[in-house]
Amino acid sequence: MEKHTPVLLAESIKYLNLQPNGIYVDCTLGRGGHSSEILKHLDNGVLYAIDQDPIAIAESQTKLAATLKNFHILNGNFSNIASLLALKNVFQVDGILYDLGVSSPQFDVGERGFSYRFDGPLDMRMDTVHNQLTAEKVINQKSEEELCQIFWQYGDEKFARQIASSIIKTRPLKTTFELVDVIKQSLPQKVLKQKGHPAKKVFQALRIYVNDEINVLKTSIEQSLKLLKPKGRIVIITFHSLEEKIVKESFKAATISGMESVISKLPIEVENDTQFSLIIKKPIVPKNTEIENNNRAHSSKMWVIEKK
Repeated sequence: MEKHTPVLLAESIKYLNLQPNGIYVDCTLGRGGHSSEILKHLDNGVLYAIDQDPIAIAESQTKLAATLKNFHILNGNFSNIASLLALKNVFQVDGILYDLGVSSPQFDVGERGFSYRFDGPLDMRMDTVHNQLTAEKVINQKSEEELCQIFWQYGDEKFARQIASSIIKTRPLKTTFELVDVIKQSLPQKVLKQKGHPAKKVFQALRIYVNDEINVLKTSIEQSLKLLKPKGRIVIITFHSLEEKIVKESFKAATISGMESVISKLPIEVENDTQFSLIIKKPIVPKNTEIENNNRAHSSKMWVIEKK
């Protein structure tokens, strides 16, 4: 199993602007990489970390056992961040971090069904307790048109139609390798010879759909903006264009006044009356050295917003 190396770790700590006695939330605990670093900067401060994966929670509890006095794991989906914190009587925080990448250990366990590199059941659920929708159900129950739409919308797969058609003719499919074989058989040789795994886009699309990742992210950001104290920040690390779109739209809505487009055309300067401001105008990307040492980092981007 590969070690999970947190992406943009130093930048995350810098832009969270951690205060020793502050209250912070790691919305994506995973294997505790970012959480463990945040805790090093807290004295009497508190970190709440959210995750819905029971295996990740168990491993992180072991890893961070020495700091449990100011560290609390919230078992749930970060789409419920406000409710999860309210159960702890927390209604305002100083900073919130999202690392939206799937942790490496999840990919490395074939039984989870996330990886096209290991054979296993077509599962792909982050939450194996409450979520009943598996990738197997999607593959075997959706129509050809629905599958095509999922692969195109969430994976930007150019050969979505051909792959969906092949799945319909071949199913039922039960394992990841069975799906990989169908995908490979659906693609032209020139595509199969290209760099990168031919099943990557379809597997990404299924994972996003099964876990409703786009709607979950949008809902969570809306709540997080309301939870921030003045000078509090939200730091988000994205890994693909769909996540980027949600973050850009959410941050734009929070930082641009409804009258901005009208005011910008007037020959006078009017102060922006929104509650939030962007700390960085363009997203931060990892340095070349990080990309060389951690392949997961190559598509990552960091976005930061602050409450005034």
